[in-house]
Amino acid sequence: MPYTKTIDSDFAIVGGGVAGLAMAIALQQIDKNFVLFEQTKELKGIGAGFGLAANAMRALDLLGLRTEVEQIGYYLDSYHILDNKGQLLVSPDTQAIREKYNQRNFAIHRADLHLFLLSKVKAQKLQLGKKATRLEQHIDTVTLFFEDGTQHTARFLIIADGVRSPLRQQLIPTSKPRYSGYTCWRATIDNSEITLNKGTETWGKLGRFGMTPLSNNRIYWYACINATPHNPVYRDYKVSDLLKHFQTYHAPIPAILAHTKDSELIWSDIMDIEPLKHLAYDHILFIGDAGHATTPNMGQGACQALEDVAVLLDELGLKEDAKEAFSSFEKRRLLRTKYITDTSKRIGEIAQWDNSLLISIRNMLMKLMPPKLAQKNLNKLLSVDFMKL
Repeated sequence: MPYTKTIDSDFAIVGGGVAGLAMAIALQQIDKNFVLFEQTKELKGIGAGFGLAANAMRALDLLGLRTEVEQIGYYLDSYHILDNKGQLLVSPDTQAIREKYNQRNFAIHRADLHLFLLSKVKAQKLQLGKKATRLEQHIDTVTLFFEDGTQHTARFLIIADGVRSPLRQQLIPTSKPRYSGYTCWRATIDNSEITLNKGTETWGKLGRFGMTPLSNNRIYWYACINATPHNPVYRDYKVSDLLKHFQTYHAPIPAILAHTKDSELIWSDIMDIEPLKHLAYDHILFIGDAGHATTPNMGQGACQALEDVAVLLDELGLKEDAKEAFSSFEKRRLLRTKYITDTSKRIGEIAQWDNSLLISIRNMLMKLMPPKLAQKNLNKLLSVDFMKL
């Protein structure tokens, strides 16, 4: 006897992060019947800052959102890699990318982007406080089961609930968050006294420290230190501990830490997932961190989520059946997202070296790297031609 079930919506999206909200906006644009489920009771964009590189801005352009996002972001005309004394190691030519693709690189606060994307989604399409715990696949539908005892059946399911996705781990039990080997603190602080005007990342034996200006006269900074996972010592670290740890690093790192309050600190271990063999499972599709979580070493987490949405929107316009669109999406995205994940993991491992000899060799090679080679690699990483893949 064939399975019969009331269809609650054509599409269901699980996860109200960048990927989920952008996907909701895309489905609205093509008049699809959908519901977005988010486990938190309030969407406010927990976190600090991140980059929106040229490829992300291209994706936002395709979604008709670029101009407005530019108004809430901070334009970065450069981003330098330095050693712990402040000497230049690598200076990617972001201006060349701007001139070639007519796209600029921005830094933005996560909450600013979340609130912007949220403002574009119709309120009746959102259901908050709905934690999806498991799913059941049927011939032509998928049923979601929530922690509150309710359920929802959709023709198609788009999973965008992050690196720790319980739905991914149900479908792919071996796909669990993978620890990078280093832990990270982040904060957003006032820029009035520091007056930072450019983005940099510093590589040293004691760890990495990155900083970038944000709109509204703010600074986003982060610090990464090698550690065991769930380290109980680092869990209790205060600003004073970080200041002591990085006191020998170049200015304005000590000053930035001195202007940070303990209440502003956000701490977490850095995780990714091993690249998946599939993103599409019949009527189910993984996007964003749920499908290809990457370490933040290239600033591509949100960028790849936005690429996902732009490509899926394109496929839904080309295919009559969303199942076929999901399959074509997988073919276009698997190699690209695997490349980003693998490359970011490799960069993080090299950047976190704490052996003095290896660091000396690394820094020398980085300084000697031909500009054309560095630019070629950057162009591949930040390619705005992802729609052609």
